[in-house]
Amino acid sequence: MDPSALSSPEMQQFLNQEKERAMLNEMVSKLTVKCWDKCITGTPGSKFSSSESACLSNCAQRYMDMNLIIMKRFQSMQ
Repeated sequence: MDPSALSSPEMQQFLNQEKERAMLNEMVSKLTVKCWDKCITGTPGSKFSSSESACLSNCAQRYMDMNLIIMKRFQSMQ
């Protein structure tokens, strides 16, 4: 592979998109594990109870809020 191809704008854009996709997948995975463990205490049935749904929604929102705060903090430090 031509080394100059790795530094092309198109390749850099592609790599940045893939990095963002990987970060999003990691965040969703962590979110799923943390919120599931916190909110689903018994054996799940065919659908979530209202308290489980509320807990999952709240947990996901707080997790996303915290990640946004952390990302903004790191951006301001640069």
